[in-house]
Amino acid sequence: MQDAELLRYSRQIMLPEVDIAGQEALQASRVMIVGLGGLGSPVSLYLAAAGVGTLLLCDDDEVELSNLQRQIAHNKNAIGMNKAVSAAQTIQAINPHVKVDTQTRRLSQDELRSKIEEIDLVLDCTDNFETRHMINRICWQSRTPLISGAAIRWEGQVAVFDANIAGSPCYSCLYPDQEGADLNCAENGVIAPLVGVIGTCQALEAVKLITGVGENLIGHVLYFDAKYMEWRKLTLTKRLNCPVCSPQD
Repeated sequence: MQDAELLRYSRQIMLPEVDIAGQEALQASRVMIVGLGGLGSPVSLYLAAAGVGTLLLCDDDEVELSNLQRQIAHNKNAIGMNKAVSAAQTIQAINPHVKVDTQTRRLSQDELRSKIEEIDLVLDCTDNFETRHMINRICWQSRTPLISGAAIRWEGQVAVFDANIAGSPCYSCLYPDQEGADLNCAENGVIAPLVGVIGTCQALEAVKLITGVGENLIGHVLYFDAKYMEWRKLTLTKRLNCPVCSPQD
């Protein structure tokens, strides 16, 4: 690392659990963020600030005025701009040492698989079940760790899935394909800081996975009720008939 980088990351490097080795692991890592909205904004900004070496930002949507209430990677000058491109510009202004690639169109399953196979970690910051399940299947098949976040109204959740860990459940164990309906902010609303809380937790789990520090959320789901400032950490077990992760064992 150059002197400027040592100074930039000094507050992390002085943590004995991180040190130089942990910072170098962050700088060598390749992370994909799918969705650069409410969750993807804090995820991308904090991972860039922390020194993740390469970020692949995926989003085919454009910035709208209603996004600015919570999507802090964008500003009014970005209205009409692709969200991945807008977030990339903000990231580069924060930390020019980070390599940022953007994917501005919706990828097919095969294209997404090809991208995921080239990276170390995926953060799902999307808002629909179809995409979430597709990401989960590909991550499980490619044995790429996945950090999932969701936030709606006043509630949020974070979970981590990793096919490399024996007995780990997957996203389909939490939400089977045939269950649940899409909930999105446009139809249900969301309080602005909530996505920051959940997205920041996703970013923190990513840093922990990359550096090997502490215990991660594999096998658990962390729920947050913002109205009452209550956290619940619940155990999540593998479904014996899960079509994604059970046949792999």
